[in-house]
Amino acid sequence: MINGVTASVARLAWAGCMAIAVALMPPLASAQTQKASQEETRQQLLRQLESGQFREAIASGREAVSRWPADAQIRHYLGLAYFKNGEIQPAREQLARARDLDPKDAATRFDLALVFLSETDYPAAANELEAAVKLNPSNPLWHTLLGRAYLNSNRSLQAIDEFKTALKLDPAIKLGHYHLGFAYFSLGRNDEAITEYKEEVRRSGESRAVAYELGRALLESGQFASALTYLQRASQLDPANSDVWYNLGKAQESNGDAAQAEVSFRKAAELNPKDPSPHYRLARLLEKLGKTDEARQERERFAELKKAQPASAGMATGRDQ
Repeated sequence: MINGVTASVARLAWAGCMAIAVALMPPLASAQTQKASQEETRQQLLRQLESGQFREAIASGREAVSRWPADAQIRHYLGLAYFKNGEIQPAREQLARARDLDPKDAATRFDLALVFLSETDYPAAANELEAAVKLNPSNPLWHTLLGRAYLNSNRSLQAIDEFKTALKLDPAIKLGHYHLGFAYFSLGRNDEAITEYKEEVRRSGESRAVAYELGRALLESGQFASALTYLQRASQLDPANSDVWYNLGKAQESNGDAAQAEVSFRKAAELNPKDPSPHYRLARLLEKLGKTDEARQERERFAELKKAQPASAGMATGRDQ
């Protein structure tokens, strides 16, 4: 009898231990439900982003982050929602946190780079894009944007390498030859720039940017008649751009058409009243045409505008005078 009682007590003790152990274990069904809910939330955020419901995505994302603060993908989507809604600072914060949680996610680094590019923080953008292309080296767009970040950070040789890589990956990438041409032009390699710009025209047709930059490169190379053709086209495609009219005036003057050059310089001055450069060009041109009074007025206007600029700024557009 004693043995029977002992066995019963032992069974009761074992049952009690098992009950305690089960109570301490997380319910399997609950964990699965939570995981499913987390994935459903990601999918909901993605749908809201794709459908342009950015405010709704922000609200959903903030609530989700409070539940799953270590979920890098949810923070990524929340950062995108902020960015697409024009809220740059919280976008940067969420995407940076997502990057820190998952440093090997190339898409997060790319989207964070887009935020930095929107803030013209080119060195920071380049850092993120460098990491992104290491993780995904076969994306031509990412190489193109890295090239642009380098170019805007005065790293033209590195920019050229990235643009060439992008074109090798996708010879038809939009504006690929244009960007490469621009990088060459920034180094004074005008002949190479002209070749790339013409290739862009051949592949994609004339756009206002390509027509202007090709005309400018031809002008700097002394090919005035060819420059005139493209700059005239640029003035039709982008008539509100003062730089177009300024360079068109230079081409016209160099090509022997002083009357039309005067019109173009005056148009440039009208479109950008704070720029001294057109007034300098007008003063010289009017002097040659014998319009001494008008030349004196333009020279005075040039001096006033140049004096109004900060001492370190030089010409407003960085142009030669």
